[in-house]
Amino acid sequence: MCQLLPLGRMKQQRIWISIGLWAGLYLCWITLFHDHVFTITRTLTVQFCYLLFVAANYYAQIHYAIPKLLHRRKYLLFTLFLPTAILVSALLRTPMAIWLQVHYFRPGSLAPDAGNVFRDSFLNIFIWVIFTVAIHQVIEKIGFRQYVDKMEKERIRHELEFLKAQFNPHFLFNSINSIYGHIDRKNGKARNMLLSFSEMLRYQLYECNVDNIVVEKEIQYIRNYVALQQERKEENLRVVLEIADEVRGFTVAPLLLITFVENAFKYVSSHEDQENQVIISLGKKGGELSFRAYNTTDSGAVMQEIEKGGIGIANARRRLDLQYPGQHDLHIADRGDSYEVLLNLKINADVAKSHYSR
Repeated sequence: MCQLLPLGRMKQQRIWISIGLWAGLYLCWITLFHDHVFTITRTLTVQFCYLLFVAANYYAQIHYAIPKLLHRRKYLLFTLFLPTAILVSALLRTPMAIWLQVHYFRPGSLAPDAGNVFRDSFLNIFIWVIFTVAIHQVIEKIGFRQYVDKMEKERIRHELEFLKAQFNPHFLFNSINSIYGHIDRKNGKARNMLLSFSEMLRYQLYECNVDNIVVEKEIQYIRNYVALQQERKEENLRVVLEIADEVRGFTVAPLLLITFVENAFKYVSSHEDQENQVIISLGKKGGELSFRAYNTTDSGAVMQEIEKGGIGIANARRRLDLQYPGQHDLHIADRGDSYEVLLNLKINADVAKSHYSR
């Protein structure tokens, strides 16, 4: 399943930035540590060998030791990992450096003392690994702080917008009841649509100001939304809503799935000579909720809207990262003539049990 292009571009940018930084560090070493007694070739080779070992230890730290050991409070293992890894690196570099000295740089000369080479290798690799990892951690800390500040500002802004949206809700419901009373009783379709809209509005205003809500209420909201959209769309639109019986008895973040449902109806194709489709399904397997939103679409319509600055999917991704960190799997495919969202969420049984026991 293909990911949205912006994510791939972000990964490519990070790779090129990393390559640029390592290349800059390599050039810095060559400039600072070039000894005029040695040839430039020897300097390039020696520093490149150091670069390989420093980079290997750096990535071992940031991708394994820090997230797998330090963040999981395995402090003894984390403390032992760094010197052990550098010790192995120094042991590997020592025979390599001696071989290059004897067979390449100064053929026929006596081999340098292995102990001195090992000591220099260990100290140099240790110092530069500590330096690069420290710089990385400082940058990560600054970036995380900025991210948290941004999220806090957005939370406050959304809270203010939510409060504005709640302005005199009783007036809204009274108005809806008045309109409902003036609709001819024979026009059951319009009366049912208004009732569905009223339930959706009540759900948004009074029940969604929590972190988690029972999934049955979220499903009812989706049912009401789909029912309204079915009445609005063309006759050649086929809408399928499949909700398995076992999708019950747990909680989910409110109004999370509706973003993908809204997009399915918003971008559904409008072909006159063939059937247009929207398929929404919810299932539960083991400890995971599986969600699928599929719709036929006009060629490139979704990606064009995203490139114009659509924020629905971006906000949904951000909510998933914040509310389900490491507990979700989101795949999005835009095939030109169809658009599909597949989402798996791990169900927190403890949260569900406590919510239902109240």
